Amino acid sequence: MTQALYLSDITQAEVEVLQCDPTEDGRFAIQLAQTPFHPQGGGQPSDLGKINGVDVLHVAMQDDQIIHYANHAITLGLAQAQVDLDRRHYHSRLHSAGHLIGHVMQTFDWQPTKVQHWPDECKVQFVKQDHSEDQDLETLQHICNQYISSRLVRLTQQNADGYREVRFGTLPAFACGGTHVQNLSEIGTLKITSYKLKKDKLTVSYSVSDEHQ
Repeated sequence: MTQALYLSDITQAEVEVLQCDPTEDGRFAIQLAQTPFHPQGGGQPSDLGKINGVDVLHVAMQDDQIIHYANHAITLGLAQAQVDLDRRHYHSRLHSAGHLIGHVMQTFDWQPTKVQHWPDECKVQFVKQDHSEDQDLETLQHICNQYISSRLVRLTQQNADGYREVRFGTLPAFACGGTHVQNLSEIGTLKITSYKLKKDKLTVSYSVSDEHQ
């Protein structure tokens, strides 16, 4: 199992290259003992960056291993890994914004069921519960802005089943293996771009400004 350094916000590290195999599409699949690279998953794109100066093009989870794809081979042994910091921070802002929207709508008894934190495609989907309260885009935007201004600090913990959970301040925790901002103010300008209710399903789409990218 690859040690997931990214869960501790590490973006640069000395790593051990365990395996480097050519793939059918001409790339190389690289396995590390530990990695600062977040793999694609949980609605979040993968980190990019470099290992010993070689560009990391994609990172994916395969079974218990995190596989890094590159166009060039990397020598086995110790290497230096560096995550693209701008990309990491931007995706962390998008992911945390999605959590915030989920938190706010849960207070009105809407159950989040599906998330997508990809740039230009960010959305959180909810299912109506027995006591769900109907809201609107303007109300949701206002409440989110208030939370962002509050600068609630991110906290991580393990639940009883051993899964990592992420929460901000006193807000409820969500099980999550993604990357996040240190406090909600780092989200910057959050814009709720659409609020669509169809029968008992609600889809909230959103974006964050490029000012901190």
